[in-house]
Amino acid sequence: MAPKMNNSTTSSRLVTEMVKGSHEFKIKGYSLVKGIGVGKFIESETFNVGGYGWAIHFYPDGKEPQVNAVYISVFVALVSNDKDVPAKFEIAMHDQRGIAKDFVLGHFDGSLMKTLHTISVGELWGFTRFYKRFHLEHSMYLNDDCLQLNCTVGVFPTTIDRSMAIQVPESTIGAHFGMLFEDDESSDVTFCVEGDKFRAHKIVLAARSTVFKTQFFSGMDKFDGEILVTDMKPKVFKALLHFIYNDTLEQAEEFYLSQSSFMSSLSELFIVKLLAAAHQYDLPRLKLICESVLCKHISIDSVAHIMALSERYVASELKSICLQFATENLDAVMKSDGFKHLKETCPVLQFELLKSVAAIVERAKPSGSVDTDETPMPNEIDAETSSYNPSSDEEDDIPD
Repeated sequence: MAPKMNNSTTSSRLVTEMVKGSHEFKIKGYSLVKGIGVGKFIESETFNVGGYGWAIHFYPDGKEPQVNAVYISVFVALVSNDKDVPAKFEIAMHDQRGIAKDFVLGHFDGSLMKTLHTISVGELWGFTRFYKRFHLEHSMYLNDDCLQLNCTVGVFPTTIDRSMAIQVPESTIGAHFGMLFEDDESSDVTFCVEGDKFRAHKIVLAARSTVFKTQFFSGMDKFDGEILVTDMKPKVFKALLHFIYNDTLEQAEEFYLSQSSFMSSLSELFIVKLLAAAHQYDLPRLKLICESVLCKHISIDSVAHIMALSERYVASELKSICLQFATENLDAVMKSDGFKHLKETCPVLQFELLKSVAAIVERAKPSGSVDTDETPMPNEIDAETSSYNPSSDEEDDIPD
């Protein structure tokens, strides 16, 4: 069956609004800069308009040789590292005595055509023949040897109205891999589990499990036919494959715990069998999922049994929580049937539990205190529990 595609309708709107800003550049001591030479300028501080950096360049002796120091030249420079910035400009000299009006050239007052000018970093916009120097020096624009220039920049940033943004659908890779699990035609390996056959894809299994990767691509044996699985039930193997392709459990959590009475046959629970399968095929995430399910059912009666399972399948997260719970409820746990079972089947765990208790007792001691008969040591908690003596080989496996 072809995968179902998500249909979506998208639209966007172009928003163009001019952002204007001005900068005032006072040149105090005009007589001191006059005569610096044609093509030489003094620069204003950088100012920001529309997210771009700008500066005013003032040429007291003119920018080009052909003006022969007859005109002053004034330009606007884009100094930020951008290109093709659409903008409008205006350069003005203020009448500092307020007798006449300002001298203005640019796009905003109608003195120039109201068209956009595109400018890039290092480029200039302005006037080589801005004003005759003789007239300037005898005008109201120069007062107390001070000249006041003003530059206005209008920038047209182009943006997309985010309220009309393109909606990206959720990832469908999980669903597609799930459908691949149901696709028998493209499969290249078959598993036979108690008469039930499951078809799969070597490359998918190898990508998810180092065990399958070694089995299929170690260069030793070739698996062109069926692979017989003798240590697992069909339902468990199907759930294992479902996780490999979908990264989720096949059923709701309750399904895995409703197969039998929890305490009467813990090892027969589906979730425990799935934990064993996850351990066997090196699927860490599936192991943690199974551990999280079992963790919710830790109790006084079950903790010892679950702790034994965690030891068997190297479920370290589950084991740590079991040890913590058992330590905090030691008296009740030691009276449970599960604890008796633990002593018979896994004495190493019993030893670890007592070490946890000893650590708590040690932390509870006041600083500098001395042991008394009222402070129980681990071997005083239960005389029967202190009879276990690990062999020299086992001692190497007992954590400090």
